[in-house]
Amino acid sequence: MRRPYEDYAYSDAARAECFWTLPAHDWPRAQGDLTTEVVVIGAGFTGLSAALHLAQEGVQVTVLEEQIPGWGASGRNGGFCCMGGAKASPEKLAKRFGEAAAREFYNAEKAAIDLVAELLDTHNIDADTHSDGEVLLAHRPRAVDALRADADIYTALGESAQMLSKPQLDERGMAGPEFHAGLHLKLGFALNPAKYAHGLALAAQMAGADIRAHSPATKIAPQNGGFIVTTPQGRVTAKKLILATNGYSSDDLPDWLHARFLPVQSNILVTRPLTEDECAEQGWTSDLMAYDSRHLLHYFRLLPDGRFLIGTRGNVTATAQGQARMRDTTRADLARMFPAWRDVETPHFWSGLVCLARNLTPYAGPVGSWDNAWAGLAYHGNGVAMGSWTGARLADMVLGRKSPPKVHQAPLARFPLGRARRLLLRGAYHLYRWQDGA
Repeated sequence: MRRPYEDYAYSDAARAECFWTLPAHDWPRAQGDLTTEVVVIGAGFTGLSAALHLAQEGVQVTVLEEQIPGWGASGRNGGFCCMGGAKASPEKLAKRFGEAAAREFYNAEKAAIDLVAELLDTHNIDADTHSDGEVLLAHRPRAVDALRADADIYTALGESAQMLSKPQLDERGMAGPEFHAGLHLKLGFALNPAKYAHGLALAAQMAGADIRAHSPATKIAPQNGGFIVTTPQGRVTAKKLILATNGYSSDDLPDWLHARFLPVQSNILVTRPLTEDECAEQGWTSDLMAYDSRHLLHYFRLLPDGRFLIGTRGNVTATAQGQARMRDTTRADLARMFPAWRDVETPHFWSGLVCLARNLTPYAGPVGSWDNAWAGLAYHGNGVAMGSWTGARLADMVLGRKSPPKVHQAPLARFPLGRARRLLLRGAYHLYRWQDGA
């Protein structure tokens, strides 16, 4: 495999202290010769959702996962099921694709949240859900006007969007020295991503999907209008293929993917359970998921058991030393933003890979010029909802039902620098840090 980061990013070490745990389950390996109608590579939200929706239609589907279902970003993210999927702003989407397409994408974002809620309910997945939407917090006074503009846009769209002044934030248990105003958008909810991913895998298996763990695809070969996918202990012959590896993709599986995706490390710190007095001392007692207005944003929420989760971006090197430095940086961020918790123990810290596209929009469409092959990836850090929804759309395409929204169909452009493209992040991070502090 040819991947953009060091081996550490793809090892158990990167998630060794992850607070979310994947329940034990006896997933079989792919051994010998297997035959299926559809092979899905990757058992995260996208692949599992695609497999579930196909299996429910009576399609024979086999899922190949390098580790176990949910091991990658799907089982270790911040658990924000919310609006998002594109890094490009709504204004840029409208300029590039037209107003109708931008509105179609907006509706897809809402539908993605609704789909996750429906899947949780239909399949009785207890994923510790909470939070009535999300709050965007202005990290400096100059950012307040942008929040007001966003509030006007959401209100015009008919959404419940409420501006909150700093005193109102304090009253509602969202106090902090860097929070100057907030925008409460009542769309989305928080969840335990590992419980959701595991529940989705069980639902797909119960519907008839054949899920094979510890079975990485090492070669994909088109043959006779279908595909042969090789694994370390066997091979799978399929009529159709879905590629759902997102940030954990490889540049040579297939070669078409080379430099068309950019993994970005996201880092999460979780405290020990906080007491009610400790929460009151800091002034943060809300269970709303929140994030700040920085380019290199922080996202955070109080978990149901009283722990506090805070995540951030910013690491380019995937090594044990690099992760240790990011842990120190994130602890310093926690101490600055929530000073009453400066000395609170933080036993959990881990990293994972989110996925960017050069055009800053998610992708759902064909794998290059191959017939009967589709890929879904690049959710820009919002894969809980958008990844689940994209998996369902990939299933639609396999079944010949309908195409995804216009925004999703934009071809994936290649990043410069090839395998060294993550070095582009160094300059971007320096610029973003300057803009965030300017």
